[in-house]
Amino acid sequence: MAKNDTKVTDNPKLKEKILSDGQISLYLEYYLGYTKEYDEAKDKDVVKIVRKKEFLNLYIWQAPRTPIERQQNRETLELAKKIRFEREQEMKAGKLGYRLEKKDNINFLDYFQNYIDNYPKKDVRVIIMALSRFKAFLAEKYPIYANFIKPNNLNRDLMTAFVEYLQDTCTGEGAHTIFQRFKKVVKYAENHDIIHKNPCNGITCKIDDQVIKKDILSLEEIENLLNTHYQGENLEIRKAFIFCLYTGMRFCDVKVLKFSNVDYSNKLLLFEQNKTSGHSKASNVVLPLNDGLLSLIGHPSSLNNMDEIIFKLPSHTMCLKALRHWTARAGITKHITWHCARHSFAVNILNNGANIKTVSSLLGHSGLKHTEKYTRAVDKLKEDAINSLPKLKF
Repeated sequence: MAKNDTKVTDNPKLKEKILSDGQISLYLEYYLGYTKEYDEAKDKDVVKIVRKKEFLNLYIWQAPRTPIERQQNRETLELAKKIRFEREQEMKAGKLGYRLEKKDNINFLDYFQNYIDNYPKKDVRVIIMALSRFKAFLAEKYPIYANFIKPNNLNRDLMTAFVEYLQDTCTGEGAHTIFQRFKKVVKYAENHDIIHKNPCNGITCKIDDQVIKKDILSLEEIENLLNTHYQGENLEIRKAFIFCLYTGMRFCDVKVLKFSNVDYSNKLLLFEQNKTSGHSKASNVVLPLNDGLLSLIGHPSSLNNMDEIIFKLPSHTMCLKALRHWTARAGITKHITWHCARHSFAVNILNNGANIKTVSSLLGHSGLKHTEKYTRAVDKLKEDAINSLPKLKF
């Protein structure tokens, strides 16, 4: 544990706080000296120690059960120790009256990269993309800052221009997602006194969340996929994607689906959505299964293996490569990802007469607002169908 590795002389000290869910939050406690204050009750001056806490947003398992959890604990603790050491060096430098680099003169691009190098969460890919887009923006619009920009050169006008650049160059929700991560780094810099005033305050990157940004597979294209085979195809990937097309499940849910999620007697699938777990009443989803879907699922190797994973899938990258190879063999030129299966499911069952409340329930949406974009997609398909007819001439 962190407390056992902390030396008496360390400042700051690496400490732990046990959370209600059983995990441990790691934080730093700084000793900032002491003050003397008059205590009326005791009628004398008393010494009060001044401390400050910095929570690192790093968590470890209180009682790791598996080798993976133990490895995660080791890696997280190593990162926390590294941060603690860096903070200690900063404090020592401050006390001695010098800095290796004055904060006002550091390169924000280097600071951003250092943030990425020490970032432990899974969305690091998007943060890397945010830095890449920001560099491209500077090179095109503000070449004077292309290689070096001080933190306090980031101002409201620059941020507004960056948002406009993202909206012009990104597709779908990309601009919004990238700017959200960019703001996260700027806020971190503000909290650590690198930036005096947050230039992103009040600036938003709006998206139309009522428009589907991904391609939809038509029923004919789905039929074409079902009839397309090729040498070396991965049957697990094939079965899992078809299952998503017929249930609307996300990749993150189908890859962890277990036989214990299947109620064979009642032909039902019961699972909790990873994306909304813990913060949505609609997190738990119940899907009816027909004979075709049950045949895709199959049965566990024995009744004692109900916790066995149904679809043994490789990494998301490998699954995506296989999917694109498959769609290309089927002659489908659309840009198809795994999430397209979810959108295709919703649009196709709406087209076949399902009402919006039914679709909302099947997708595990918390309300109809998130489902309404599919009705707009259906209306667009109908309009395109009418416009595909030969033009009338009188």
